[in-house]
Amino acid sequence: MSHRDRIRRAVLRSVITTTGLLAIACSSAPSAEEASAQSNSVLGTLSPKPPLGWNSWNKYGCDINESKIKAAADALVSSGMKDAGYQYVNIDDCWAELNRDASGNLVPHQTRFPGGIKALADYVHGKGLKLGIYTSAGSQTCARTMPGALGHEQQDANSFASWGVDYLKYDNCNHDGTPAKQRYQAMGTALAQSGRNIVYSICNWGEEEPWIFGPQVGGDLWRTTGDISDNWNSVLSLLDQQNGLEPFARQSGWNDPDMLEVGNGGMTTTEYRAHFSLWALLNAPLLAGNDLSAMSADTKAILMNRDVIAVDQDWGGSQGRLLRDLGNGTQVWGKPMSDGSIAIALFNRNGGTSTITTSAAEIGLGGSSSYGLKDLWSKAESTTSGAISASVPSHGVVMYTVRRQGTLAAPPAPGTYALGDATWLTSSNGWGPVEHNMSNGETAAGDGHGLTIGGTSYAKGIGAHANSAVHVYLGKACSRFRAQVGVDGESGTRGSVRFQVYGDGKLLAYTDVKRGGQTAAALDTATTGVTALELRITDARDGKDYDHADWAGAEIVCN
Repeated sequence: MSHRDRIRRAVLRSVITTTGLLAIACSSAPSAEEASAQSNSVLGTLSPKPPLGWNSWNKYGCDINESKIKAAADALVSSGMKDAGYQYVNIDDCWAELNRDASGNLVPHQTRFPGGIKALADYVHGKGLKLGIYTSAGSQTCARTMPGALGHEQQDANSFASWGVDYLKYDNCNHDGTPAKQRYQAMGTALAQSGRNIVYSICNWGEEEPWIFGPQVGGDLWRTTGDISDNWNSVLSLLDQQNGLEPFARQSGWNDPDMLEVGNGGMTTTEYRAHFSLWALLNAPLLAGNDLSAMSADTKAILMNRDVIAVDQDWGGSQGRLLRDLGNGTQVWGKPMSDGSIAIALFNRNGGTSTITTSAAEIGLGGSSSYGLKDLWSKAESTTSGAISASVPSHGVVMYTVRRQGTLAAPPAPGTYALGDATWLTSSNGWGPVEHNMSNGETAAGDGHGLTIGGTSYAKGIGAHANSAVHVYLGKACSRFRAQVGVDGESGTRGSVRFQVYGDGKLLAYTDVKRGGQTAAALDTATTGVTALELRITDARDGKDYDHADWAGAEIVCN
């Protein structure tokens, strides 16, 4: 399939209040618009955890038949993968005849699938598994071996339901130029009216912002990228394209950076382990794509690492995200867990071994006298007073869960505190240091100017440059955070950023893209029960171009 490898720059939709704010609770319900789109449908609620399973394409392409699909189902059970949580057996392209029958129905390929899809679904269901199938929102599928569903959405959805299909991957090839949202809405409506609960996987390669329209058309997951390939550069490319999409993932609505290549032979065991770890941190669907009947011990160990699978399946209030790019080919990625811990990956993109160091404060868990760490690959456990460091092999990860233990620091006394005057737990910044009560001058501390947004000056606040983070200790004693946010006037009309607020790693609020010259937006969010607050500014997925941005008038209200 000749899928595109680059996604468009995101021009992100927002639900705008009178102040310009888009804020969501850390475990938010769909917006009113999304709820309306789903009001007559069970779609968008069928996958409360990212799907786990197997798909035929990465290993077999069009060389599929019912024997191979049955063998994959058998191997999911015999290998122990079913017991580890894998449940979907998904048939990709090339399962049907090129022409529909006289009534316009899809016909399973008579040589490859002589028993038909219904019998195959029965076989898979008999193993305690679920069957997935594939088609495209166009006149033909991507391999051009079978008809697409464009103009036949209800007819095809009814066929899938009658066969006992549980999951639909809906691709984007050979369409007529109709906007993606319209085409994917047609199938979403058809699935909702088919009489069967079918998980809806939107596969339009990140074009036309499926993270925006996906929930509105009933999607359960949506591809954010072009196709993966079984090589390290492909993994890096797809991973980098996830930056900035983390606010759009939600429980029962998942960003999908494409399927797994683990075990297909194009990468090393270390690279496959990193690939699997990072996809798990992203709360991505984990769909294996290898020959399950001929797995090496290393492949089995990766695909069935239950600690890593548990990270993927746990919704702690935000999908994983890039916490810190250390600028030397090393990065820190992480996500909150529902038990209050943070899962992190120290990621080495370099060609040689690197020591990667971060801290509990930098990953969003500051304020404790000690921390417990569990290495999810070696299973070793350790404690630290805050420093987290490991020697990481080339193209590898060291993956931990980190939890607070010991004594928490004393909380702030009751009162309202200007964060421009406060001492922070830690901070990081794209250029130079984050500044107290002045803009970011990009180089040395104190080289900024007075804070201005949209022509309005502010006496106090925080001046930063994307990508930046400021961590503040609240000690569960503060009920609100508020600020006026926007691009600082020293950027002129340049600069485009998004503001995000996290509490103990969980997403509390975020803004639409703010651009140079715009007036400030009021950001006001509850922080009750939060131990450590994180104020993060990211670029707008269009490159860092004078992304100076301010948390003007930033303050916390403590009880």
